[in-house]
Amino acid sequence: MFSLLRRGPGRLSPAQAHQQATDGQAVLVDVRETPEWNAGHAPGALHLPLSRLMAGAALPAAALGQPVVAVCRTGHRSRQAAELLAGRGVPAADVVGGMTAWARAGLPVTDRSGGSGVIA
Repeated sequence: MFSLLRRGPGRLSPAQAHQQATDGQAVLVDVRETPEWNAGHAPGALHLPLSRLMAGAALPAAALGQPVVAVCRTGHRSRQAAELLAGRGVPAADVVGGMTAWARAGLPVTDRSGGSGVIA
């Protein structure tokens, strides 16, 4: 996934992204806006909206020095985030199809209170 020979960000299926995050090989960063995050996100994911990332915000401390897998609702914003992060020298990938594909694949989604979440 994060080959040293590859230039630019990688692309992962939801299952691959879930496995990478579960195994501790990468940190999942959700780049959707706060209302979307609150409605439902992958358990253990960190939150950093693309709008803040584009404004120059740093990655959350837990993601520093780690490969990052960006996710959004459909994959468009996460692709932008992965490209931006790769440009900053961060090993990055995005989730093809985003959280919509994640949920369709039957992967877990939680809301801000830890209950069963939905994709907004």
